[in-house]
Amino acid sequence: MHLRIFLLTVALTISATLSTSASAQMKRGLNVLGTELRVCSTSPLTGYMRDGFCSLGASDFGKHGVCAEVTEEFLTYTKKRGNDLSTPAPHYNFPGLKPGDRWCLCVSRWKEAADAGVAPKVVLSATDEKVLKWVELEELKEHAIAEGGDAEAKQGEEGGAKEDM
Repeated sequence: MHLRIFLLTVALTISATLSTSASAQMKRGLNVLGTELRVCSTSPLTGYMRDGFCSLGASDFGKHGVCAEVTEEFLTYTKKRGNDLSTPAPHYNFPGLKPGDRWCLCVSRWKEAADAGVAPKVVLSATDEKVLKWVELEELKEHAIAEGGDAEAKQGEEGGAKEDM
């Protein structure tokens, strides 16, 4: 009897885990290229939900859907515009960015920077397709990072990406 209860518990746990994984995968959606949304960065951990993904959700009013590799020029620009992304803000679980980090940026801030000529490069495979409501794919492609293998998901060695607060 105890073995049956144990096996039933294990089976239910596995079923719940698989269901949760499938649900999370479905929620992530697609990237601007129409394929599965990839991780932007896990070191530092980015994403509105701090899960590494630039997926737009209903509660993300800032629309943090653009995976970008920030530059000194962009960090200076956004700081002058009132959004300091280089200073850590621990109460927001925000480590502060440095050039080369990848971070999920607000689509409006990225577009503003593009219009000013200081937009950081974009990781298309990790940029949520929903940003195409506000910015054209061709414009994103003009700022795209050449991707290959898992190079688009910076994790640790050279820094990662972070999210527009």
